[in-house]
Formats: sequence, C-alpha cells, structure tokens
Amino acid sequence: MDGLFHALGRLGADPQDGVTVIALDALVRAPVDPAIALVLLPPSGRGPDPADAEPPAAAEPDAPAWLPDLLPGRHGHGADPLALLRRLYPPDHPVHPLDGGPATTIVALTAEEAAARAHLVPRLSARLNAASPYGLAWLVARLRAPGGCPWDREQDHRTLRPFLLEEAYEVYDALEDGSTPDLAEELGDLLLQVVLHAQHAAEAGVFDLADVQAAVMTKIVRRHPHVFADAEARTASEVVASWERIKEAERAAAAAAGAPARPRDPAMPAAFAGLSRSLPALAYADEMQERAAGLGYDWPDLDGVIDKIAEEATELLEAETPDHRAEEFGDLLFVIVNLGRKLGIDPEAALRAASRKFAGRFARVERLAAERQVELRALGLDALDELWHEAKAEEAAERSAAGAVTGEGSTR
Repeated sequence: MDGLFHALGRLGADPQDGVTVIALDALVRAPVDPAIALVLLPPSGRGPDPADAEPPAAAEPDAPAWLPDLLPGRHGHGADPLALLRRLYPPDHPVHPLDGGPATTIVALTAEEAAARAHLVPRLSARLNAASPYGLAWLVARLRAPGGCPWDREQDHRTLRPFLLEEAYEVYDALEDGSTPDLAEELGDLLLQVVLHAQHAAEAGVFDLADVQAAVMTKIVRRHPHVFADAEARTASEVVASWERIKEAERAAAAAAGAPARPRDPAMPAAFAGLSRSLPALAYADEMQERAAGLGYDWPDLDGVIDKIAEEATELLEAETPDHRAEEFGDLLFVIVNLGRKLGIDPEAALRAASRKFAGRFARVERLAAERQVELRALGLDALDELWHEAKAEEAAERSAAGAVTGEGSTR
C-alpha cells in the first residue's frame, strides 16, 4: 500500500482526495466515478463476485440468483472495459503506468498495455465528468450559483413546470421509434428537469437528488414483495392488485403517523389519491380505471365492455341538449378507454397513431387533387371520398411492395 501511495504521489494524485483501485475486468461491473482517481490493475480473471448475487424471487423459487455480468446503467454497449473508459473519459485524457513507463491516453491505451501493468487514470474535473451520475447535478448547481446563468437563476418550481411537460411529451414522441440516439437525447432533457427541481429543493434545504433516488428505489423495492420478499404474484394482474393494496397500506400508515397529507379533492376517492389532474384526459381515465380494476371493480370479460359501449352510444344519440350530448359523449369515450385497457392498448398512443395515419392519408388526398389541378374546397363529399379511397389503395400497394422487398407479407 505504501508503494501505491508513493507512486500516486509521484504522479500528482493525492490519495486523500480518494482513489478507486480495481482490476480491469471488474471495471464493467463497478460503479466507478471518473471524479475519483482510478488505479487499473491487470485483469484478475475472477469473474463476478457471488456476494453481489440477488436471490431468486419468491414467486420463482427455482430461478437462479440474479448476478449481472455488467453494471446496470452502463451495460448498453457490451463488456469491453477499454470501450467503457472511452465513454467515461475524454479521448486525450492521460493514463500513467505506475511503474514509471511512458504515459499514454485513453484513446491510445491498448488491451495488451492494460493487461501488462497497473495504470493511474487521473480524476476528471467536474465540468468534464459528463458520463457520471453526479455530473448533471454539478452542472445544474453551477448554473444556479452566483456567476452562473441569469435565466436559470430566475427559475423556480412553478416556472419550470411547462418545460417538464414539454420534455415528457418529446420523450413520448421519440418512443414511437424505439431505442434510438434521439431517444437518449430526449431522456437526457427529461432527466435535466428532475435534477433542476432537486437542485431547487436542495437550495431550500428540503431534499436533494440523493433523497429522490433513495425514495423511489425504496418505494419500488417495497412494492415488489414478489421479487424482494416472500410474496407471490405470478401474473401481471396479480402484480397490479398487490401494488394497489400496498399503496393503500402506505397511505393508511402515513395517516396514522400523522404525516401531512396533500390537500385532497373531496370529490376524489381515496383509491385515486395522488392521481394528477394534469394528465392528458385519456391517460387520466386509463389510470383511474386501472386503479379501480386493481381493487376488483372491473368487467370480467370484454363482452361487458362491448355491451356498455353500445349502451352509451345509444344514450348519446338520444341526448337532446348540447350539455347532455357532451356528457354522454364523455361517457362513451370513458368506456372506450376501458376497452383499450382490457385489450392492453395505450389509448393515448392509439389515438396519436390514428391521427398520424389520418394526416398521412389526407396528405395523399391533397397531392392527388393537385395532380388533377382541382381545389379540395371545390370537390363534393363523393369526390373527396373517391380520392380518400385512392390514397388508401396507394398505401396498401406501398405496404405490399415493402413487404415483398423484405420478405414479409402485409398484415393490414
């Protein structure tokens, strides 16, 4: 150890500032932070530490213990430790052999060199520590500090609310294309909003990002006793029912402990407590019905929902005043959302997809009308409908051609 400290001092690294000592092959399994000096030892060849194994869930007692080979959160690019270093550090960041050999850089370090001897990777400054979970929190605090950004210094929880919604919707839109670099960027923008609000609370001495992380992890572990305790839940519906029971017990325990409760809407039942009225209407209805179903209030099959849709449609047609029609139309939408829930369909995503399809087909109608040198406004309903069906046939032909190219048949 004295020899290590001497080598670190010779290279300008003060052990009192912290140092992580780890074997190269263990790097991909450890939560190393580039803000702390890193000593890389040659590979140990030991593999994952069995002490880190998570015992099997009670609901699956025969499952093997879960022992991730890679650190969750840094496991999306494979198990190459040198590739991980290049993600965490700038390419020109220095790397010093502890035995006094010539220095190299992160981008130039080879697997042979890393395996042959121990190396020091000096710590990164906070500003360059971009890939660390602490980097973004430092950045936000710096923007808010004296001499930071005037705009950021003027914001508070309320003024930031529109940006939270905007970023959440941009993530929602990006999810349409699955896992893409664009989605990573949008998730980062949304994460920035979380860190901003945590920073404001930290400045007020109420909580900080560590409290946010601890609260959600503790809560999720508590609400999954079928994974982390001895409860059983073998189906998704059993999990939902267990989740709602646990939440109700949490609310009761908080009330018994005298915890201050949020101001409660007298028209909102306890089962729906905490349900945000700012949610989009479809998502609001879907979550409300999900909670009711978790407590057992649900149709046993689809037939009951279909019958209710027919009933609500009839009542809508029989309504005689604008207010009554609006009420019945809302009832019909509410039941249609329930049908989507029972079919496992996200109503918000389904309606957005239908709207996109309508817009795309209408764009074809506009093009077809322009090719015929006619104004849409001058066409009657029958002529417009003819263009609509022509546009629909175009779409089908394009799908069929695309399916032939990829070897897949059209399913629509």
